[in-house]
Amino acid sequence: MAINKYIDHTLLKPDATKEGIDKLLAEAKEYDFASVCVNPYWVAYCAQVLKDSDVKVCTVIGFPLGANTTATKVFEAKEAIANGADEIDMVINIGELKAGNDAAVEADIHALAEASGNKLLKVIIETCLLTDQEKVRACQLAVKAGADYVKTSTGFSTGGATIPDVTLMRQTVGDQVGVKASGGARTYQDAKAFVEAGASRIGASAGVAIVEGEKASGDQ
Repeated sequence: MAINKYIDHTLLKPDATKEGIDKLLAEAKEYDFASVCVNPYWVAYCAQVLKDSDVKVCTVIGFPLGANTTATKVFEAKEAIANGADEIDMVINIGELKAGNDAAVEADIHALAEASGNKLLKVIIETCLLTDQEKVRACQLAVKAGADYVKTSTGFSTGGATIPDVTLMRQTVGDQVGVKASGGARTYQDAKAFVEAGASRIGASAGVAIVEGEKASGDQ
């Protein structure tokens, strides 16, 4: 299993410097990852550096809390796309989901789906803050609103992806949309287990270690 094209090579830390972004980009090109996932400030730079590669530029919107207004999220997404973003990872309004205000959650996602146009929209539901019932509802709302992916986590809350959550999310969305496991894969074995559970993308800062682990295992 060629794991590299499952990986969104990620650097979202608030103290990320240009030096760190340059390292991320060099690794992404060397290992031919699916994308780099960076904060919006770095999108234009990453798009310029990666323009001659097939590595996509992914960014995060309404990150990491999801409680921005929909208009703010839409502006962020449109600006990111204008700057060269290929993929948009948005955070849902978690509080409204937990309060049962499904219409608000769906409308928020739908507005981002429209703003994203033909770009890939991944919807972060922050599984560590949700009950299983809420995870199912969040996934159903994302599909209904036109998302391309559901995603487990921001990596900035109380926990990351788990195998049970990825399994539940895949069961909920079926084959309609992708499932991104984020914040739980640190080794090749971790990543492989997530893919086997139903993940079609892995968000990880440990992309290089994951690919090197695959090489070491001879499981390519």
